[in-house]
Amino acid sequence: MRKFFRELISKNNNIDEQAYVGVVSFYMMIVVLLVDVVTGIMAKELIIKEWIFQGFLGLTVGAFFINSAKSIMHSRKAKKQDEIVEEPTDTENLG
Repeated sequence: MRKFFRELISKNNNIDEQAYVGVVSFYMMIVVLLVDVVTGIMAKELIIKEWIFQGFLGLTVGAFFINSAKSIMHSRKAKKQDEIVEEPTDTENLG
């Protein structure tokens, strides 16, 4: 666990920090919802501010949106580079 956190804060790591934050935030939303269901079954009210849940929701959506946008932009850039490489040169047409 210590190694994971050291790698997480390291500049040269293979961990996508935004995805990590998104997943942790998503799990926190699930925990809050489960606690709400359990306290509802026990006929007790779970007092939680709506903005706390909305904050987790915003973190989750934001983190996953940024990762999705990055992967789309990366795939478009790679596709353009492939198209540039595949274009014939003038020397090939002369021969």
